[in-house]
Amino acid sequence: MLLRILHLEDHPDDAFFVEQALSDLGIPASINQVHGHAAFATALESEPYDLILADHAMPGFTGLQALEMARKKLPETPIICLSGNSDRKQIQASFAAGASDCVHKDNLRQLAVIIERYYQNRQLTRRNRAMKCLVSAVQELSLARDLPTVMAIVRHAARELTGADGATFVLREGECCHYADEDAISPLWKGQRFPLSSCISGWVMLNREPAVIEDIYKDPRIPADAYRPTFVKSLAMVPIRPDCPLGAIGNYWAQGHLPTTEEVELLQTLANTTAVAMENIQIHDELEQRVKSRTAQLEAANHELEAFSYAVSHDLGAPLRSIQGFSGLLLQKSTAKLDKDENLWVQKIRNAGDCMGQLIDDLLRLSQVVRAELKLEQVDLSQLARDIVAGFSSFPARQVDVNITCDLIVDGDRGLLKAALENLLSNAWKYTSKTAQPCIEVGSTEQQGQPCVYYVRDNGAGFNMVNAKKLFQPFNRLHSDREFAGNGIGLATVQRIIQRHGGQIWAEAAVDKGATFYFTLGNKGEKLQTE
Repeated sequence: MLLRILHLEDHPDDAFFVEQALSDLGIPASINQVHGHAAFATALESEPYDLILADHAMPGFTGLQALEMARKKLPETPIICLSGNSDRKQIQASFAAGASDCVHKDNLRQLAVIIERYYQNRQLTRRNRAMKCLVSAVQELSLARDLPTVMAIVRHAARELTGADGATFVLREGECCHYADEDAISPLWKGQRFPLSSCISGWVMLNREPAVIEDIYKDPRIPADAYRPTFVKSLAMVPIRPDCPLGAIGNYWAQGHLPTTEEVELLQTLANTTAVAMENIQIHDELEQRVKSRTAQLEAANHELEAFSYAVSHDLGAPLRSIQGFSGLLLQKSTAKLDKDENLWVQKIRNAGDCMGQLIDDLLRLSQVVRAELKLEQVDLSQLARDIVAGFSSFPARQVDVNITCDLIVDGDRGLLKAALENLLSNAWKYTSKTAQPCIEVGSTEQQGQPCVYYVRDNGAGFNMVNAKKLFQPFNRLHSDREFAGNGIGLATVQRIIQRHGGQIWAEAAVDKGATFYFTLGNKGEKLQTE
C-alpha cells in the first residue's frame, strides 16, 4: 500500500536524503517534491495526500505559511515540519499552526520512524474502513431481491474496498462476458459484450482464479486496443463463485498500482458474498413463481368449490326435497293402505332424507367457512357459550352441570366463532348423554408469554388417543351411528374456523373419561389479520 507524500523542499540534497531515509526503512512511498509557493499550491489542488512534509524556511515562503495553506485545503492530513535549527519558539509556533510533528533535518532517522508510524496507522485505518464497508455490503446483499440492486451495491463497495478508480460488474452469458454495470471516474465498457476468450474477465471465469495486473500493456492477456480509450493502467479481477463462475468483479487504477494480497482477498470475499446473493435471488424468484402457480391453483380450486357448493345446494337439494315431499305425502295419504312394514320403510326413507339434508347443510357450512371473509370484532365467548347451551332446551330433558368461565373476551368473527362453539358444545352434550352425572366446562388457561388457550371439556364417552389424528378429517368418526349419530363434518368445520383465526386446535381424551378440546385464536395481544 503506497504512502502518498507531498514534500515541500527548496534544497535538492535535503529532498534526496529524506527520500533515501524512507527507502532504507522499506516504506513504499510515492513522493511529489515541490519547491516554492506556486508549486505547493498547485500540488494541494491536484490530488489528495496521506502525508505532507514541509521545509520550515524557504526564500519568500515560510513553513508557517505552508501550514496555513495545507490546513485549509487538507485539514485531516498529517503535516511534519522539517527544520535546520532547533529554535523552541519556532517549533511551538509550528505546532500552534497545526503541525503534527517537527523534526530536525539532521535527525532523518527519527523522521523515518515517525513516517512509519503514520504508515502503519494509515494501513490500520484503511483496513478498518474496508472491513466496515465489507460488512455493510454483506448486510445489504442479504436483503437484495433483484439483480440490479445487487449490482448497485457491489459496484460501489468494490471500488470503496480498495480505493480503486473504477469497478465493473461482469456477467457470464454463455460464451460471452457482459459488462453489465460499472462505477468509475470515466466510462469503461458498460453494456458491451466480449467473447470469453478475448477479455480478462473471460480469462478469470475460464481459469476460475483472480487476475492481478500492474501494467496492462505488458500482459498478453489484455486486449490493449480495448483499454487505450480508457484511464486504466492497472487492474485486479476476481470470479463470482470460483467453482462455477457466474461472472466477475473488476477493479481499475488510473496510476500504476500493484494490487496487494489483502486487496484481492477483500474483493474475492465480496465476490463470494455476491454469488450467494445471486443464488438467493434465483431461489426467491423460483419460490415466488411457485407461490403464483400455487395461488392460481387455489383460485381454480375455489372456483371448483363454489361450483360444488352450488351443485350441493341446488342440484342435490332439489331431488332431496322431492324425495322428502313425496314420501311425506305418501305417509299422510296412504297410511291406512300400507301395512306396518311398508310404513316403517317409508319412515326410514324420510329419516335418511333428513340425514342427507343435514349432511348437505354441513357441507355447505364447511365450504362457506373456507371462503367467507373474516369480520373482526370483540366477541364474548362466555356469552356465546351460554346462549348456545340455552338453545339445547330442544333436546330431551336432561340434568347437565354446565360451568362457563366469565369474560372470555377475544377478537374474531362472531358468526364463525359461534359455529365453532356450537359444534364443540353440541358434541359435549351428545357424548355425555349416557353419563350418569354429565358435566360440561368452558374455560381458559394462560401461561406467561404464551397465547391464551381456551377449552371445552366434558366427562362423556371420550375416545382412544390413538385415533386422535382422525378427529378433524371430514367424514371420519370415532363412534358408530348406533352409539352416537353424526356425519363427521363438525370438527373439520371447527378446525378450519380456528385456523382462519390464526390459531390451532387439539384434543385430549380417554375412553369413558371424557374429552377436552383446546384451541387458540392467534397470539395474545396481536391484532388478527383478515385473509
